[in-house]
Amino acid sequence: MTRTTTHHPAGPAEPVDPAEPVDPTDPAAAPAAPRRRATLRRTAAVAGVLAPLGLAGWLGWQAVGSPDPSAPSAASTAPATPAAPAAPAAPGTTSTATGGTTTGTPAPGTSAAPAGPAFPAPAPGAASATTLTGRTVLLDPGHNTGNSAHTTDINRKVDIGNARKECDTTGTATNAGYTEAEYSLDVVHRARAILAARGATVVLVHDGDRPWGPCIDERARIGNTARADAAVSVHGDGGPAGGSGFHVIMPAKVVAGRADTAAIVDPSHRLGLLLRENFHAATGEPYADYTANQGLDTRSDLGGLNLSTVPKVFIECGNMRNPADARRMTDPQWRQQAAQGIADALTAFLTTR
Repeated sequence: MTRTTTHHPAGPAEPVDPAEPVDPTDPAAAPAAPRRRATLRRTAAVAGVLAPLGLAGWLGWQAVGSPDPSAPSAASTAPATPAAPAAPAAPGTTSTATGGTTTGTPAPGTSAAPAGPAFPAPAPGAASATTLTGRTVLLDPGHNTGNSAHTTDINRKVDIGNARKECDTTGTATNAGYTEAEYSLDVVHRARAILAARGATVVLVHDGDRPWGPCIDERARIGNTARADAAVSVHGDGGPAGGSGFHVIMPAKVVAGRADTAAIVDPSHRLGLLLRENFHAATGEPYADYTANQGLDTRSDLGGLNLSTVPKVFIECGNMRNPADARRMTDPQWRQQAAQGIADALTAFLTTR
């Protein structure tokens, strides 16, 4: 509490009883009376100013400075007075509070201190829920489990630009009968979930809902129509039993008939490199030792690549005819890792240059 002391000039006049009459004819008393009256008026004026100030200071100290939380507030000890209006926010500034964190948009020419996240930040290196917002990804599960029952349909030839090839094939399988079509659709479903969680629009060439196919030219057309930002066709290979590992197939430059891959060769090559890197990191699968070169191949005979107008690659995730690869590919946990590698590659492709 602040104390205020009033100091008076030294040698004050002798106090006079205000009831005692003053003789105006007395030469000594005449000047003293006005002086005493002036002194009394000044004293009363100072007291009139200091008393309210002292009360206000005490009330303010009680309201905000008292160490005793039970001390009465100013609102409970003094008549209420209108609060001063809050200072207006600077033009162009908005402020919101979420979870105890205040964030705002600074006014032009100003900068705001960084605020903490309003929601838990993703782990370092992880993609957030909005990383791929506005991007479209095409996932193409190779083959179809019903193809074997529709051999006439899948054996008819279709135009791929520089040749004519079968509409589709049955695909391969492990020695125990786990088919490439089952494998590819399962991995695509897992990759779709990861990519959708990152904000992507995911288009599937098929979702196991067709009796057979679609044909390779339609597979390319679906991605083109969707105007996908990137596309991956997922497969399992049927190589020699002694060979193992995965490889990525990229489009060669083909300008023939309906095919023109000139615009997608370079971005597809970048996507292929990212897919090789991320798939290997996620699964530990080695590069194929029976085909391709360090896990990369470039081909001009695949209709799904030749007819694509969006960046697209194929991945042969392993050799289903090899016992070790087959064991991994039939393991749901490993398939989740495969999906993670594919999703991470697409995310890297769409968020970096």
